[in-house]
Amino acid sequence: MPAEMNRRAVLLGLLSAPSILGEDDLAAQEASTADPSLYIPKAHVVEELKFLHDFMEEFSFVMLVTATPTVRITHIPSILDRTQGRFGTIRGHISGQNVQKAAFDGTHQAVIVFRGPQGYISPTWYATRTSVVPTCNFGGVHASGRPRPITGKARAYDLHAALIARNEKRIGSTEYDFAAQPREYVDRMMQGISPFEMEIQAIEGKFKLGQERSEGDRNGVLAHLARGEYKERTLYDLTQAFYKAPPK
Repeated sequence: MPAEMNRRAVLLGLLSAPSILGEDDLAAQEASTADPSLYIPKAHVVEELKFLHDFMEEFSFVMLVTATPTVRITHIPSILDRTQGRFGTIRGHISGQNVQKAAFDGTHQAVIVFRGPQGYISPTWYATRTSVVPTCNFGGVHASGRPRPITGKARAYDLHAALIARNEKRIGSTEYDFAAQPREYVDRMMQGISPFEMEIQAIEGKFKLGQERSEGDRNGVLAHLARGEYKERTLYDLTQAFYKAPPK
């Protein structure tokens, strides 16, 4: 009888073990079993967290992807807090009228996509002249987690202040003072947004830059990219054309 009771106690202990895991343990367990959102060949995997964080801060205009109530993709600026959580925490906001806010309850999975430069690579750029095909090179980071709402006027205000300060600095502006705006006006404007934060549970870095090719091929790619032969319109070009002939 005592042996039977001991076996029962052991089984009950095993079954209840997840319930005594701390939040950090659960996050680590979840990250280790997370379903990847991105196919990455081994040659293109980047795991160095500082490199990924630097990239995320440089290319911080992101795509927020959720599947609740349906698949939704919203394009937003973001800010990264490197200090909160195992891989960091991302904060941002969407319109309060956007139904995607239904996913901000801490239970629904989301992926935030950070995209860097991309471009077509011609086979004629390689030192290798036979058995070569064109490709496209790019870099990107996917951060996965479960977004939660940011509640309280003070926290929403701090989020906006941080986003504004960071982006004003990036364009070299020092004149705009968010703190000088009438607080009642700011509070009224913030009623129209849904701020959120997402602790990163899994992070995936894919950098397909031809790094696995020969030194001669890599040098050829760099030489042609330096010439600016791959042309895309800048934001100025797009804006000017749009103002001049607005599409219907």
